Amino acid sequence: MIIKQLEIGDMDNFCYILGCETTRKALVIDPGADVARIVAAAEKEGLAIEMIVNTHAHGDHTAGNTPLKALTGAKIILHERDAAGYPQADVRLSDEKTLQLGDITIDVIQTPGHTPGGICLHAQGNLFTGDTLFVGDSGRTDLPGGDRPTLGASIRRLMKLPDDTVVWPGHDYGPTPSSTIGWEKRHNVNAREYGYYVGD
Repeated sequence: MIIKQLEIGDMDNFCYILGCETTRKALVIDPGADVARIVAAAEKEGLAIEMIVNTHAHGDHTAGNTPLKALTGAKIILHERDAAGYPQADVRLSDEKTLQLGDITIDVIQTPGHTPGGICLHAQGNLFTGDTLFVGDSGRTDLPGGDRPTLGASIRRLMKLPDDTVVWPGHDYGPTPSSTIGWEKRHNVNAREYGYYVGD
């Protein structure tokens, strides 16, 4: 699986391009407003963008949806509980399912708390967490639709994944641009509150 992490926008957002090495099909997670940069990065890898997936519907994660769709024809996918935030989505998820990107099967994990329709994507030992889980921290819950106990339950689910699962967050807010579930268990500032262990 090809993974391209792009930092886009004034809020240190991470946008991701996932590509299938065999079919050269690609998916974009949370496109920021600099769509030209996203398209150029995909073209450099010889990838054709077929899907756009929003981990949630906040504007800094959906800003590139419409222009990217116009350029590529990609379908926009969003959970139905966040549909009011971006009503133009082509596919509204109602439950956990899998997405197929060429030879890659991507599991959609519902992780509400930052927003009611928050999701994470899990594929081949990689977890794309949007604003559910950051490196060393977690998403805020003081915006409309946020709920801290719900977010805690979502993060506890993620902590059950293998320790070597790579965490790719929605913002560059931590000491490194990615981490692992094992690292988060030991170092995340919310570790005690969210019910997983602290320390070695």
